[in-house]
Amino acid sequence: MFGKAKVNDDVNNSQLPCLIVGLGNPGREYRQSRHNVGFMAVDQLAAKLDIRMSRVQSRAIVGMGNHRDRKVILAKPQTFMNDSGKAVSSLMHYYKLPIDNLMVIHDDIDLPFGVLRIRPAGGSAGQKGVASIIERIGTQDYSRMRIGVGRPPGRKAAANYVLEDFSDDEQETLRAVFDQAVEAVLVFLDSGIDQAMNRFNGPVLKE
Repeated sequence: MFGKAKVNDDVNNSQLPCLIVGLGNPGREYRQSRHNVGFMAVDQLAAKLDIRMSRVQSRAIVGMGNHRDRKVILAKPQTFMNDSGKAVSSLMHYYKLPIDNLMVIHDDIDLPFGVLRIRPAGGSAGQKGVASIIERIGTQDYSRMRIGVGRPPGRKAAANYVLEDFSDDEQETLRAVFDQAVEAVLVFLDSGIDQAMNRFNGPVLKE
């Protein structure tokens, strides 16, 4: 459905808006939960770029602004995690964006807490929001940033664990995580996915 823009296209990818999507669940009760790190990262990015997240469009809360000369669209789907693809697909269609101009930010229980992993493509690895996006846009070849939230302790179900709030100690580390996540997105906007991966993949707090 959404393909790579060709070199000879009339409009270069860099002249089109870039869509940065954070995944999460709407509702006050989920605001500080592990599953909502995508929302939190987009909120931090909005603050950095002085973008107001006040518009409702395509089942998402949307904000628009600029980074240098690049137009940026920030979005937080309000469909609940499992149907995130509806909002993403609709926004991609509306703004006629190529797949290169999409980055999705989401939680990952398979990464240790405090680790960022940026990739240009890949499967869902069981993350239902990512699976919904892949299904709706018809490809898994889009950039994503995974923010590690760690595995649940003991025999706690992953579905329950990701809906719990971060601990006080984790909240302290999250500040650094989101600072790095924001910088990584800015590098992605300026220089592309390869530079973002080279600079930011790995633990935020080095030992």
